[in-house]
Amino acid sequence: VQLQASGGGLVQAGGSLRLSCAASGRTFSGYTVAWFRQSPGTEREFVASFRVLGGNTYYADSVKGRFHISRAGTNMVYLQMNSLKPEDTAVYYCATGQPITSTTRLRQAYNNWGQGTEVTVSS
Repeated sequence: VQLQASGGGLVQAGGSLRLSCAASGRTFSGYTVAWFRQSPGTEREFVASFRVLGGNTYYADSVKGRFHISRAGTNMVYLQMNSLKPEDTAVYYCATGQPITSTTRLRQAYNNWGQGTEVTVSS
Protein backbone atom coordinates (compact mmCIF):
# COMPACT_ATOMS: atom_id res chain seq x y z
CA VAL A 1 0.00 0.00 0.00
CA GLN A 2 1.25 3.46 -0.88
CA LEU A 3 0.67 6.20 1.67
CA GLN A 4 0.08 9.89 1.03
CA ALA A 5 0.16 12.27 3.98
CA SER A 6 -1.24 15.77 3.67
CA GLY A 7 -2.77 18.60 5.66
CA GLY A 8 0.25 20.17 7.26
CA GLY A 9 0.79 23.90 7.45
CA LEU A 10 1.48 26.89 9.62
CA VAL A 11 -0.84 27.55 12.55
CA GLN A 12 -0.74 29.68 15.67
CA ALA A 13 -0.49 28.12 19.09
CA GLY A 14 -3.90 27.02 20.27
CA GLY A 15 -5.08 26.35 16.75
CA SER A 16 -6.04 23.15 14.98
CA LEU A 17 -5.03 21.15 11.94
CA ARG A 18 -6.24 17.91 10.46
CA LEU A 19 -3.73 15.62 8.80
CA SER A 20 -4.82 13.00 6.30
CA CYS A 21 -3.19 9.69 5.39
CA ALA A 22 -4.56 8.18 2.21
CA ALA A 23 -3.84 4.65 1.05
CA SER A 24 -3.63 3.60 -2.56
CA GLY A 25 -3.02 0.21 -4.01
CA ARG A 26 -4.98 -1.48 -1.28
CA THR A 27 -6.97 -0.59 1.81
CA PHE A 28 -5.94 -0.29 5.46
CA SER A 29 -7.81 -3.48 6.35
CA GLY A 30 -5.74 -5.71 8.58
CA TYR A 31 -3.20 -3.01 9.39
CA THR A 32 -2.44 -0.58 12.14
CA VAL A 33 -2.03 2.96 10.86
CA ALA A 34 0.23 5.22 12.89
CA TRP A 35 1.43 8.78 12.92
CA PHE A 36 4.97 9.63 13.92
CA ARG A 37 6.71 12.98 13.96
CA GLN A 38 10.25 14.20 13.72
CA SER A 39 11.72 17.60 14.41
CA PRO A 40 15.29 18.61 13.50
CA GLY A 41 17.91 16.87 15.58
CA THR A 42 15.49 14.47 17.23
CA GLU A 43 14.44 10.89 16.76
CA ARG A 44 11.18 10.10 15.00
CA GLU A 45 8.64 9.68 17.75
CA PHE A 46 5.29 7.99 18.04
CA VAL A 47 2.21 10.21 18.07
CA ALA A 48 -0.86 7.99 17.65
CA SER A 49 -2.02 4.74 16.09
CA PHE A 50 -5.26 3.16 14.99
CA ARG A 51 -5.72 -0.59 14.75
CA VAL A 52 -8.21 -1.09 11.95
CA LEU A 53 -9.27 -4.52 13.21
CA GLY A 54 -10.98 -3.67 16.46
CA GLY A 55 -10.67 0.10 16.26
CA ASN A 56 -8.16 0.39 19.12
CA THR A 57 -6.39 3.71 19.41
CA TYR A 58 -3.18 4.62 21.20
CA TYR A 59 -1.63 8.01 21.90
CA ALA A 60 1.64 9.43 23.11
CA ASP A 61 1.24 11.06 26.50
CA SER A 62 2.30 14.39 25.02
CA VAL A 63 -0.73 14.53 22.72
CA LYS A 64 -3.36 12.67 24.72
CA GLY A 65 -6.51 14.74 25.04
CA ARG A 66 -5.47 17.08 22.23
CA PHE A 67 -5.07 14.80 19.21
CA HIS A 68 -7.57 12.31 17.85
CA ILE A 69 -6.92 9.59 15.28
CA SER A 70 -9.80 8.21 13.27
CA ARG A 71 -10.61 6.32 10.09
CA ALA A 72 -12.87 7.39 7.24
CA GLY A 73 -13.80 4.53 4.96
CA THR A 74 -11.28 1.87 4.05
CA ASN A 75 -8.38 3.97 2.83
CA MET A 76 -8.23 7.20 4.83
CA VAL A 77 -7.00 7.92 8.34
CA TYR A 78 -7.11 11.35 9.94
CA LEU A 79 -5.16 12.93 12.75
CA GLN A 80 -7.13 15.80 14.24
CA MET A 81 -4.76 18.04 16.15
CA ASN A 82 -6.25 20.59 18.55
CA SER A 83 -4.74 23.00 21.07
CA LEU A 84 -1.50 22.92 19.15
CA LYS A 85 1.69 23.96 20.88
CA PRO A 86 5.02 25.15 19.45
CA GLU A 87 6.55 21.86 20.58
CA ASP A 88 4.21 20.04 18.17
CA THR A 89 6.22 21.54 15.32
CA ALA A 90 7.62 18.66 13.26
CA VAL A 91 7.34 16.71 10.07
CA TYR A 92 4.52 14.22 10.52
CA TYR A 93 4.63 10.81 8.88
CA CYS A 94 1.99 8.14 8.52
CA ALA A 95 2.93 4.50 8.46
CA THR A 96 1.36 1.06 8.38
CA GLY A 97 2.34 -2.18 10.00
CA GLN A 98 1.01 -5.06 12.02
CA PRO A 99 2.38 -4.51 15.51
CA ILE A 100 1.11 -6.18 18.62
CA THR A 101 -0.18 -3.97 21.41
CA SER A 102 3.16 -3.80 23.20
CA THR A 103 4.99 -2.63 20.08
CA THR A 104 2.47 -0.25 18.58
CA ARG A 105 4.52 2.76 19.70
CA LEU A 106 7.77 1.50 18.19
CA ARG A 107 9.01 2.85 14.90
CA GLN A 108 10.46 -0.56 14.05
CA ALA A 109 6.98 -2.10 14.09
CA TYR A 110 6.04 -0.25 10.91
CA ASN A 111 7.47 -1.20 7.54
CA ASN A 112 5.61 1.09 5.18
CA TRP A 113 5.97 4.87 5.36
CA GLY A 114 4.55 7.78 3.49
CA GLN A 115 6.30 11.05 2.83
CA GLY A 116 6.03 13.61 5.57
CA THR A 117 3.82 16.63 5.91
CA GLU A 118 5.23 19.60 7.78
CA VAL A 119 3.46 21.19 10.72
CA THR A 120 4.68 24.49 12.14
CA VAL A 121 3.10 25.97 15.25
CA SER A 122 4.01 29.57 15.97
CA SER A 123 3.96 31.01 19.48
